[in-house]
Amino acid sequence: MTEAAAAVEVHDLWKSFGQQIAVAGIELALPAGRFIGLVGPNGAGKTTTLSMVTGLLRPDRGTVRVAGHDVWADPAAVKARIGVLPEGLRLFERLSGRELLAYNGRLRGLPGAEVDKRAGQLLDVLDLASAQHKLVVDYSTGMRKKIGLAAALLHNPEVLFLDEPFEGVDPVSAQTIRGVLERFTRSGATVVFSSHVMELVESLCDWVAVMAAGRIRAQGPLADVRGDASSLQEAFLELVGAGGRDDGGTLDWLGNNPGTPA
Repeated sequence: MTEAAAAVEVHDLWKSFGQQIAVAGIELALPAGRFIGLVGPNGAGKTTTLSMVTGLLRPDRGTVRVAGHDVWADPAAVKARIGVLPEGLRLFERLSGRELLAYNGRLRGLPGAEVDKRAGQLLDVLDLASAQHKLVVDYSTGMRKKIGLAAALLHNPEVLFLDEPFEGVDPVSAQTIRGVLERFTRSGATVVFSSHVMELVESLCDWVAVMAAGRIRAQGPLADVRGDASSLQEAFLELVGAGGRDDGGTLDWLGNNPGTPA
C-alpha cells in the first residue's frame, strides 16, 4: 500500500505496563475512505493501540502516521485531522448538550456561526434536539455516546476513531449512530472502530484487522480475512486460537438440581 493511500500507518509499535506487554511490535496500514474494524478479545490490546494511534498514550517504541502526519512529531496537525470517541467517555457533564458542542467547536477554532449551524444539524440527525438544553450529567448511556460522537464529528475530521462505540447502547441509538457513520464513510472519510462483537463488525466494515495478545493476527478486506469460513466469528476464533477451546463440557454438574443425584 502506498503512503498516499493509507489513512493510518503503524510501524513496530510497542507498549508495556510493568512486566505486561500490551502491544508487541504491531504493523498496520489502514486504507483511507474505508469502514475499518479493529477486532479482538478483551485484553487483546485494542484500546492501548487506539490510544497510541490518537496521541493519548506515548508508545515505548515505534511510529504512527495519521493522514500523512507523525502523531508524535506533529501532534497539532494530527489532532486537527482526527475525531476520537474513547472508551470510558468523559464529558463536561455540567454543560448542556448544545453548550458542549459549542465549547468543542470553539476549541477547534471554528467560527461561532459555523459551530451553531453544525451543532444544530448534528443534534437533529442524532435525535438529540429535544435534549440539547439538558445537562449531559442527566443523559442516558446512548445519549452520551451520541453527543460524544457529535463532538468528535463537529470539525469534520479526515479519520474518526471509535473505541467500542456501541457498548451499552440501546438498539434505537445504535441504529442512529450506525447511519451517521455510514454516511460519513460514503463522503470519503475513514472510520476506525474497535469491537469484540464480530456480527456488528461483519455488518458494518469492509476492512478488518484482527488483534490478539498484543499482536496483529490478520488484516485486510473483510472477505480476505474471513476466507473460507462461514462467518467472521468463525475466522476470528481460528485466528486467535480459540477454535478448539472447551465449551464447558467438563462442567457436567452445572444445572443439576442440588437435591437431584447427577
